[in-house]
Amino acid sequence: MESGVARDGAFMFSDEELDGISGLRRAGDYIEVTCGCTSHRYGDAVGRLRVFVGGDLEISCECTPGCQEDKLTPAAFEKHSGRETARKWKSNVWVIVNGEKVPLSKTVLLKYYNKASKNANGHHKSHNGRPCHRDEFVRCTKCNKERRFRLRTKEECRIHHDALANRSWKCADLPYDKITCDNDEERASRKVYRGCSRSPTCSGCTSCVCFGCDICRFSDCSCQTCVDFTRNAEA
Repeated sequence: MESGVARDGAFMFSDEELDGISGLRRAGDYIEVTCGCTSHRYGDAVGRLRVFVGGDLEISCECTPGCQEDKLTPAAFEKHSGRETARKWKSNVWVIVNGEKVPLSKTVLLKYYNKASKNANGHHKSHNGRPCHRDEFVRCTKCNKERRFRLRTKEECRIHHDALANRSWKCADLPYDKITCDNDEERASRKVYRGCSRSPTCSGCTSCVCFGCDICRFSDCSCQTCVDFTRNAEA
């Protein structure tokens, strides 16, 4: 079977392509390898890179025994490592091949990522097949602070959807995180990270902005957006 034809981690790459890469593990729809990024100040930050058939790249950081950073984009991992010359993750994030650190750009591991980037048509999906939704913000009508809404599940999307529809929405209306108007607003430098699957600092590209799907539209909602989506889905 040709390398990369089957949608299975076992056939994403040939044995020859992966020969000598450290920490290799094949799973259902991805492969996993040891990766890292080097900072002149802090040294090597090591992690586990997952390469999905759909093109997504995901890193679980292991820089310290208690590090909780998981499912990072390579760009976010590069920044987390303290790399001084960031924004060049294809060159700065490396894997170990035959005992040597080799930049991702010089390996076969970006084959699916580059292919997905070239073929992007405005309806990008994450590696689990569902449309991507970046984090969004809603401003409190009482304290005028913006609060982050993570849109990973249908429940989270509904919470954000209802908050947008509520013209008098307040921090106290959040059903999770127990945020009040007394809590500080996120720093501007942190707010630029929006959870986009392609770029953590995305300001609204077609890869992460969904224009309607069964996760963020609701058949029991009477707003025009949901009604139109439901009607079109049934047509």
